[in-house]
Amino acid sequence: MHRSSAGISGLYARPDNNANQPDTRDAFSRRVQYRQGTVGQWDNPPRTTPVHHEFYHFSGAYPAQNLLCRSVIPAQDFNALIKQEIMAGLVSKSNRYTPFYDGKPHSQYANSIKKYTSAVKRPLNRVEQSQLIHLLQNFTVTRSWNWRSLTTTLHSLTSAGVFTPHNPMEERVQLTQTALLCALLDGIILKCIEKPEARDIDAQGIANLLWAMAKLADSGLERTPGFKETVTALLSHVHAQKDQFIPQHIANLLWAMSKLANHRQAWTQGLNEAVATLLPHVNAQKTHFKAQEIANLLWAMAKLVDNGQEQTPGFKEALAALLPRVNIQKSQFIPQHIANLLWAMAKLADNEKERIPGINEAVAALLSYVQAKKDQFIPQGIANLLWAMAKLVDNGQERTPELNEAVAVLLPRVNARKANFIPQEITSLLWAMAKLVDNGQKWTPELKEAVAALLPQVKVQKVNFQPQEITNLLWAMAKLVNSKQEWIPGLNEAVATLLPLVNAQKDQFNAQGITNLLWAMAKLVDNGQEQTPELNETVAVLLLQVIAQKVNFKSQGIANLLWAMAKLVDKGQERTPELNKAVAASLPHVNAQKAHFRPQEIANLLWAMAKLVNSGQERTPELKEAVTALLRHMNAHKANFKPQEITNLLWAMAKLVDSGLERTPELKDAVAALLPHVNALKDQFIPQHIANLLWA
Repeated sequence: MHRSSAGISGLYARPDNNANQPDTRDAFSRRVQYRQGTVGQWDNPPRTTPVHHEFYHFSGAYPAQNLLCRSVIPAQDFNALIKQEIMAGLVSKSNRYTPFYDGKPHSQYANSIKKYTSAVKRPLNRVEQSQLIHLLQNFTVTRSWNWRSLTTTLHSLTSAGVFTPHNPMEERVQLTQTALLCALLDGIILKCIEKPEARDIDAQGIANLLWAMAKLADSGLERTPGFKETVTALLSHVHAQKDQFIPQHIANLLWAMSKLANHRQAWTQGLNEAVATLLPHVNAQKTHFKAQEIANLLWAMAKLVDNGQEQTPGFKEALAALLPRVNIQKSQFIPQHIANLLWAMAKLADNEKERIPGINEAVAALLSYVQAKKDQFIPQGIANLLWAMAKLVDNGQERTPELNEAVAVLLPRVNARKANFIPQEITSLLWAMAKLVDNGQKWTPELKEAVAALLPQVKVQKVNFQPQEITNLLWAMAKLVNSKQEWIPGLNEAVATLLPLVNAQKDQFNAQGITNLLWAMAKLVDNGQEQTPELNETVAVLLLQVIAQKVNFKSQGIANLLWAMAKLVDKGQERTPELNKAVAASLPHVNAQKAHFRPQEIANLLWAMAKLVNSGQERTPELKEAVTALLRHMNAHKANFKPQEITNLLWAMAKLVDSGLERTPELKDAVAALLPHVNALKDQFIPQHIANLLWA
């Protein structure tokens, strides 16, 4: 299965209709010659996943095509691929039969490269790619090539990793890659816009080409000239070929579209239409999908939803058709399928307000196989599984014995594979453990060991963490320390490692990231983290970002921001000009978004304002308006407050009055609304609540 990344910029606009309409075939020829003209002669000798399905097969005799039939070791196979006489033969045939050369020998050679990588079960490595590219500078694509030759060549070379960027990469290698890819893309665009009677386009070619385009995007090549136009041209043919797609094509097409959407390839009308065209075929052919195809489809649907796909009736029907197939074919899923399926179900549940019919049964069917296959999960699978289970629990999934057992089985695997996790996986794992603990997971010895194993890896891989990962890591550490009575070994070092990264990447955090970071620092300080100069500097940097991005904060973000600033001040944070400006920037949004605050957020906001006023915050008109707006909404939500929230609310109102706030009618009504709930919930108040209530 094509591996996914747990959570996945910039949108491209769909090109004009005229952008794909070259005036003549000569336009294609001129573009290709121009691009190839940048590649000079030179002398010296990814990650993509080998494709899991066969493409077109050829029976013509050609030396390189039958490499895998000979009893030679892989190195000898590769040496046979890079013989100069092979390319000389291809050039000769192309020249001899011009303008009628159909490109078939070229496509057979490309297919033999793919067969080599399939045999060695890996894409070309950097050295092999460099040696092959030296040969491919004379691999000329002409306008006479037929559809099958173009599609076989692009699909085979992409699958083999010929276009995969390596680091470092020689400039001439990159230039040759770009020239060859551009020539193939131009040829495909030309075929797609030909008059119907001249076309030889087929369903398998469309499916394999969109798969290849998705893999190219996965390698960061979506900015290649002609890439967007090629995707748009191919998508326009999905509807025309819809009745010709077999189950494997449908699975690969939806996988490809989800990948393209994930890489911010224009979320165009064409992509929406293609998805809508394919979804009914999922339902119609549901009994014909194999285990791998079911896994690919559910992963793809989850990715599409994660990237903005609306859950239309057609989408829900396709989902309802696939989920029962998980239970039916459960014994045929390999570990990677299980990890990706549970990840997909967690994503679908996270993006759907209502419970999805059939998801509980599918989750239960998969969890039973986690223990049986525990030793077969690779690091990415372990990370995806624990992330998925944490997400499912966070969205209301019952903590069944099977789920608890699956968590218990995977935690020791974290310790065993600690050195193999990449930054994104370290982040997902620590986030997952924090979420599980936040939802009732006990601090077992296995959990302690897993956390202790991962925290040092934060320092080891510090230069590779992206802004969102830094945010999630600090949030996770704050949650973990908040749920544990004693301090976690290694946590101080991990926090100290991340703080300079926040400062270095400050302009890359969005509003939600800024909120989560300030919340995390306030929580860490609240639980004993020392307010070091580095921490204070990071807080100051983030407060400036609050001011800069003030219009982008949503209701939950505003509540968390004001709570965090109040908590930091309560723990000794100096009331700097930056803090005062950040508070002032946030207060008007309380009134503007008052209708969106939940009971917990109302309680946190009033608590925060009381704390800020108590520590010297000026009682500005904006603060008074914010308090008044919240008091009115508190009355409306009076039946939904928990004991701790009732305590915080009454404490906050008393503190505000104690600090000089006027006893308005709204305040009196709010107090009167809450007092009966103190009596009704009297058995649920802990001693600290009782003390605060009596003080209030």
